[in-house]
Amino acid sequence: MYLPPFSYVVPQSLDEAITLLQDHLPEGKVLAGGQSLIPLMGLGLARPTALIDLNGVRDLAGVSEVNGSLDIGALTRHRALETSPLVRARCPLLAEAASLIGNIRVRHRGTIGGSLAHADPAAELPMVAAALDAVIEIRGPNGAREVPAERFFLGLLLTDLAPGEIVTSVKVPVLKPSSGYGLAELVRRAGDFAIVSACAVIERNPAGECARASLVLGGVGPHPRRIRPAEALLEGRPLTEDTLRRAADAVPSEVTPESDIHASADYRRAMSRVMAQRALAAAAARADHPGGGGFHGN
Repeated sequence: MYLPPFSYVVPQSLDEAITLLQDHLPEGKVLAGGQSLIPLMGLGLARPTALIDLNGVRDLAGVSEVNGSLDIGALTRHRALETSPLVRARCPLLAEAASLIGNIRVRHRGTIGGSLAHADPAAELPMVAAALDAVIEIRGPNGAREVPAERFFLGLLLTDLAPGEIVTSVKVPVLKPSSGYGLAELVRRAGDFAIVSACAVIERNPAGECARASLVLGGVGPHPRRIRPAEALLEGRPLTEDTLRRAADAVPSEVTPESDIHASADYRRAMSRVMAQRALAAAAARADHPGGGGFHGN
């Protein structure tokens, strides 16, 4: 694989990285794990004149808990999310999602910030970030700002990032003991991008009813799609099989899939209901058994 010519710089601080990115606009690109950008360059679909490698900015990696949320540095690798005892204990949904990404080599290099900034509509982490009401922290020449994940993803490989801005961290609320989660993916082979995927988070109240629900679909439109009509059918109701089925039935009319070589739009729309129902059922089951919703993957 031959790459087009480019300059390569390795800043040692975030401020230096932002300055270098400004100097190389509009064709400079930030390099984190490189699992999306480098293949695009190899295919000739991206031709940056400069790569600003963030891996020298060491304080952009790591996971900590602050005020009820996990604060995850943008350079945190997928494998670190998958194996972190803190993530597994406080937000196992995130660990399970990370375990589904690509293969072990990809997970050792890919980063959460890179995945969110790339904004592939079939990727796991953008969908999960939206389902968890995560907040994405951004820094640029005009300072820092925070964007809710649901508003961060604007379209196919398109985000709210302005030229010269960099994703620096992600704040993910920890899952409450009364909450459960579910992930469902339709894939051709393990590690492939999902044809259709669904992520559900359900919180029960003391009466056993749904106090809050979040349902997000991936692979069925230009960005992760939150299905609020389905959530409304769940909230305030007992989580019976009939309630979950009615919520899943509301999904197909809310998605806008396209046909490609992997699946037709009609097939994706039909599978959106199936994946939603599976994710909702798993979330409801975990919410019904407090303490039993931990991640037990590899």
